Amino acid sequence: MNRQRLATSTFAYLIAFVAFICFVFPFFLLIINSFKSNGEILTNPFSLPQHWNFAHFGDVIHKMNFLVTFKNTFLITTLSTIFILLFSAMAAYHLVRKPTKYNKVFFTILVASMVIPFQSLMIPLIYIYGAKLQLIDSMPIPLLIIFYIGFGSALSIFIYHGFIKSIPIEIEEAALIDGCNTRQTFFKIVLPMLTPITVTIAILNVLWIWNDYLLPSLVLNDESVYTMPVKMKVFSGTYMNNWELLIPAILLTVLPILIVYMFGQRYIIKGVIQGSIK
Repeated sequence: MNRQRLATSTFAYLIAFVAFICFVFPFFLLIINSFKSNGEILTNPFSLPQHWNFAHFGDVIHKMNFLVTFKNTFLITTLSTIFILLFSAMAAYHLVRKPTKYNKVFFTILVASMVIPFQSLMIPLIYIYGAKLQLIDSMPIPLLIIFYIGFGSALSIFIYHGFIKSIPIEIEEAALIDGCNTRQTFFKIVLPMLTPITVTIAILNVLWIWNDYLLPSLVLNDESVYTMPVKMKVFSGTYMNNWELLIPAILLTVLPILIVYMFGQRYIIKGVIQGSIK
């Protein structure tokens, strides 16, 4: 029995080690190639740099207008995530606590909308808000935030909906008896209880919005409002990519969100586990 248990444990550790290598190896390549020249990247992408060139990062920061681009990305990601969390939690609470026929139909349509691919909607959206309403030119960042709220709310409401259903209604009834109205009950009683799943949803949305390229590339036409993934196209040409600057730009773009994920992954696991238990 002990030998079988040891073999099972060894196999599990081996699988975990292989998975770890598969996930870490791309980041290793990204880091070591950030310090190489174009020729060295193309000829020896898997070797360590012969000369560690730190000047690439200075060139990237200058050409990307890094501070402005980082500010745009941070602003769009933060505001979009905050509004998604607030609106989704409120909508899910209403749908759970007011299970009318119309709310059930609305929730079904909302969940069904998640299977609609964005590619089927992007041309009508850009035509309506760009050519017809001229909002892309007049208010690109607010419009992009509105788009993210719209596209991100369905999944968030779906996750909140399942979590709120597990909260005993007696807790809210006790708050109402103590004199709280519905708004106070939600913000003072229910919303704090949603903290684990709120952190989970926040991290998932931050990862999505920060790394998104397609939607910002359609909405943001002025370089002064570019996000970091969109701004990286300054290092790509029609016939050739400037790899010695493009790879450091990718590293600088990924690094902030990677740090957020590393610190927040335990909250994701905690939120998923609590939601499954409840």
